[in-house]
Amino acid sequence: MTTTPDTSPVTGQVMFYQNPEPLDPARHAKTGLNPSQTPFLFAKTAHAIPLIVGEFGPTSLSYPIIFAGADYQPLAVTSVRSNENLFVGDNGMFQEGVYIPSFVRRYPFVLAHGGEADQLVVCIDRAADIIAENAEVPLFENGEPSAFTKQCIDFCSNFETERRKTEDFVKMLRDLDLFEKRDVTFTPRGVDETLGLPVKITDYYSPSEEKIKALPDAKLGELYRIGALQQIHAHWLSLLNWERLINETFKRDAEAKTATKN
Repeated sequence: MTTTPDTSPVTGQVMFYQNPEPLDPARHAKTGLNPSQTPFLFAKTAHAIPLIVGEFGPTSLSYPIIFAGADYQPLAVTSVRSNENLFVGDNGMFQEGVYIPSFVRRYPFVLAHGGEADQLVVCIDRAADIIAENAEVPLFENGEPSAFTKQCIDFCSNFETERRKTEDFVKMLRDLDLFEKRDVTFTPRGVDETLGLPVKITDYYSPSEEKIKALPDAKLGELYRIGALQQIHAHWLSLLNWERLINETFKRDAEAKTATKN
């Protein structure tokens, strides 16, 4: 990981980041951040947010946690519809009391691949509305990262460490063949709910309870000792939040219809 000047392009694309640029004490000598009145507005259309496994506990109290895609990426689901986040308002704030994933909290900083050796470099998203010249909180002071920047770099470094642990966690579950495919459905509400037909929201993957029960005692003991079973149970507990998302969607749709009539 480096903050030294680097003219090579940053590779890869990451959700939320439109124009990641490697931190450079010369290029960003006068660049900084201004406090935002709408700090999380960039996440308002994110219906699913990547998670690290160490967040499963607190996340399970707010959102469903699923494993999705070919890589079984852990995600916090924030809506049953695309391009919608039920937990971020027009004021750019998360609802009080819900967990804010670290993937969101690290923005506009990020570690990205760049340079000839494809090393990880610390970047900022120059497209972020809080980034400005001669801003209130400088990125550099006397050619060195400011105290605030150092904290953000440490946060990104810790996030990268936990991200790799998450990859190892998912690989372990895959190697044990514990995943099964599941889906979520709901019945639209109308004048006569008995006439509604179930609608599938999404497919996702989840560790199978039956497969875990069939594991040898020694393997179960190992999963418990390394904390994997606890994280799996947090995932299962989080699935109760599907009902929360569906009910909130019904509520908002009803309010929108009432507003239209008025």
